[in-house]
Amino acid sequence: MFRRREPVPFAFIAEADKFRSNVTPPPRQRASAGQLAGRWLLGLTVVAGLVGALVVGMPSLSLDQSPATTQHSEASRGH
Repeated sequence: MFRRREPVPFAFIAEADKFRSNVTPPPRQRASAGQLAGRWLLGLTVVAGLVGALVVGMPSLSLDQSPATTQHSEASRGH
């Protein structure tokens, strides 16, 4: 019912070394001072945004809300 499959020949892997190029890519250029400053500024902006969001959101995350400081509207007082 089931026929035995023949193994897959992996000779093409051994032949892959023959086709490798001996040309090396050019060296990467160093980032200029402006590019480095831009990267630092972008990173600093992202970190400052995350810290700012955390600072602004901290009051809403606090659990110790005293009922003495609850606010009531004028309509609930009956005036």
